[in-house]
Amino acid sequence: MTDTAAHPPTPSSTPAIELGLDTFGDIALGADGEPLPAAVVIREVLAEGQLADSLGLDFFGVGEHHRPDYAISAPDTLLAGLATTTSQIRLGTSVTVLSSDDPIRVFQRFSTVDALSGGRAEICVGRGSFIESFPLFGLSLDDYEVLFSEKLDLLAKVLQERAFEWSGTTRPPVRTSGPVMPPTESGALRTWVGVGGTPASVVRAAQYGMPVVIAIIGGSAAQFAPLADLYRRACAEYGYAGLPVGVHSPGHVAETDEQAVEEYLPHFIEQMRKLGRERGWAPMTEEAARAQVGPEGAAYCGSPETVARKIVATCRTLGAKRFQFKYSNGRLPHELRMSSIRLFGEQVAPRVRELLAAGTD
Repeated sequence: MTDTAAHPPTPSSTPAIELGLDTFGDIALGADGEPLPAAVVIREVLAEGQLADSLGLDFFGVGEHHRPDYAISAPDTLLAGLATTTSQIRLGTSVTVLSSDDPIRVFQRFSTVDALSGGRAEICVGRGSFIESFPLFGLSLDDYEVLFSEKLDLLAKVLQERAFEWSGTTRPPVRTSGPVMPPTESGALRTWVGVGGTPASVVRAAQYGMPVVIAIIGGSAAQFAPLADLYRRACAEYGYAGLPVGVHSPGHVAETDEQAVEEYLPHFIEQMRKLGRERGWAPMTEEAARAQVGPEGAAYCGSPETVARKIVATCRTLGAKRFQFKYSNGRLPHELRMSSIRLFGEQVAPRVRELLAAGTD
């Protein structure tokens, strides 16, 4: 075992399956047809997190972005608000863009959220799916790979919560005489690594003893089974057997399959076409969008029973111990997001646990 372990929790400290929610603070339209102010959306997200807590869900995650589609650029600040207005739900990120942040400050902000929440804070670090933060903070995309790898290495040192020395090429060396302040009460700030489909990413996470969340936003879960298997093999090689694998995927829950698809699809197609224009993809067709909400697609959209069974199938395929449901999608309005959260908490989550316990699909 290396000395860079991030002190992951023991398997007995978490339930058999963790079920939670993710949001990027997607900016919907107001009654006038114009985008809502970011401040309004941030307050909506606060209410959504409070609802998730009242429903007994395990986790609420907020993503970091620096573009006009999304309202949340300082997730730890929003989580601090939730820390003092919720009582049981774990609070984290989906993801913190570590490449363009300072690992020491990341730890300090989240150890503060951990204190405010009574030990419920988590971090999920990643490189993010957008690059706006690089020029915003004066960083070069030429350093894309080295920034993340070195900052993850430094964060792993900080997470040990003891004196350390570190040196690299992207910042001056660091030497401390004790833990970075403020240390957590437990001495272990749970930290995940968000990964896409890159084998090197899961191997790197395993090296530091950090659990992974696999972002599945296209294709079937089965396509990612080799990645999950590689992660487990790498964990065993580095001496960290038993670390959990999580999944992040989008979706929407309504009373019936037809209602869910009708509510979700227009916003999903609009969002994907916008991204396509930015990235040079072909426009998403309705047929392609419907394939994504089908049994082999990446979107978990339908009635509570449909969504629950699809989550169970994914968790079994990947051996996942956590599922993070991205309930906010493009311009989907707040009232529909709240309805989706309520159905997820009241019907989907209990059904997933029931099916997994019974060993049935």
